[in-house]
Amino acid sequence: MTGFDLSRLGDWRRLRFFDNTLPAIESALAAETAQILPPRGLVFAALERTPPDRVRVVILGQDPYPTPGHAHGFAFSAEADTRPFPRSLSNIFKEMEADVGAAPRQPDLRFWADQGVLLLNTSLTVPAHDAGGHAKLGWHHLTAQVLDRLADRPRAYLLWGAHAQKAAHNVAQGQNLKIETAHPSPLSARRGFFGSRPFSQVNAWLQAQGHRAINWANPPETS
Repeated sequence: MTGFDLSRLGDWRRLRFFDNTLPAIESALAAETAQILPPRGLVFAALERTPPDRVRVVILGQDPYPTPGHAHGFAFSAEADTRPFPRSLSNIFKEMEADVGAAPRQPDLRFWADQGVLLLNTSLTVPAHDAGGHAKLGWHHLTAQVLDRLADRPRAYLLWGAHAQKAAHNVAQGQNLKIETAHPSPLSARRGFFGSRPFSQVNAWLQAQGHRAINWANPPETS
């Protein structure tokens, strides 16, 4: 997997990561013998779909789903025909039902991205069936630079689990909304994710800032 098309990145392309760090990652990916997920054209999909000036909410994931056919470049999201739903996403939807009374019926969250929710994994690739297999390739440099770029104005951050919280530890608490809870995975959701009401909290904060609320539960028919 080499030769990424960076032409669709818009203002994100200014990040020094793409010139300084990505070439070494490309070399490592070229030497990878396993199938790499998501497909090459979707690796930067979250950044392509949500330019920095449109970002209102940031949700940090860890790495793409390692099951072929699931990952499509957006944290926690999966291709629309994925069944059963990934377990963490099922728990996210359970909390959403309890929080705002509804949840999507399919796992594709790109309609969140279209509303300014950046769904960013801290590793943008993973070998098939090997969760965390690319955690040390250097993708974390991109995460740090994205968060630095977004420090120009207040935003909401949903930081589920220690990994996301560590990645975003420099995000200022005062000017931003930082909701830090347990991860929604089956191993930890009952340790503080369930009952945290993140979706209504974000919407209340956005509206207090003079912004429209996020439609979390009901994708448009054309999405």
